[in-house]
Amino acid sequence: MQIVCVDDEKIALEGLVKCVEKAAENAEVLGFRRGDLALEYAKQNPVDIAFLDIEMRGENGLEIAEKLKKIYPDINIIFTTGYGEYAGDAFSMHASGYVMKPVTAEKIKKEMAELRHPISDERKNRIYCKTFGNFEMFVDGKPLDFQYNKSRELFAFLLDRKGSLSTIQEIIMNLWDDDEPDSHISYLKNLRRDLTGALESHDCADVIVRQHGRMGIVPDLIDSDYYDFLENKNNARESYAGEYMVQYSWAEFTNGALDEMVNKY
Repeated sequence: MQIVCVDDEKIALEGLVKCVEKAAENAEVLGFRRGDLALEYAKQNPVDIAFLDIEMRGENGLEIAEKLKKIYPDINIIFTTGYGEYAGDAFSMHASGYVMKPVTAEKIKKEMAELRHPISDERKNRIYCKTFGNFEMFVDGKPLDFQYNKSRELFAFLLDRKGSLSTIQEIIMNLWDDDEPDSHISYLKNLRRDLTGALESHDCADVIVRQHGRMGIVPDLIDSDYYDFLENKNNARESYAGEYMVQYSWAEFTNGALDEMVNKY
């Protein structure tokens, strides 16, 4: 479980981190005195819960919460404050909790027992892919680095295919979307080497399948909010906010299908 705490007062932040660590002994807890630093961390690392002080210099906790939810729609936001008048704002933002100062481990534990988005223990695979909003790929909770940005897009495309093997032509036509697929064959070979090498460096190469010029992934070795949505697990359907791999044009078809499923349910 990954938890971030944000409070611009040094002593208050130290006390908050200690209380959270006591209430959630197995969690990784990080403290930040500036909201932008917490946001930068969240862009590079999965975050399950954020404890945010509302009254801060610069951006307040409500503004930081809005930006965090754009990164992780299913993040649990718990506000900490010494002012009761913000309860309505927290409620309208669908926050998971609201802790009045002084913060104690008992108060923290009580709020964590009633999270809006339960943190599932079912995620056992080392690879996790976030598809709602922008696509992000993590191994053991850390972003997977590639030599080419398009290597990440290649994996995203294979993930979208849910294990179906794709031919070289299918991959090229989607990733480059032009009428000269042959001009990209050499580049695609580089992407495959880059992707395979990055996975091999983390002993995860078995997630890739290659057969007779086709390529795919093993879905059972990957956790993803997209797969959770399809299986109706981990409140993924509540986390979907109409955006799916927004940086890739080929993902628009799946995004439309997800919209239809949301309307149906």
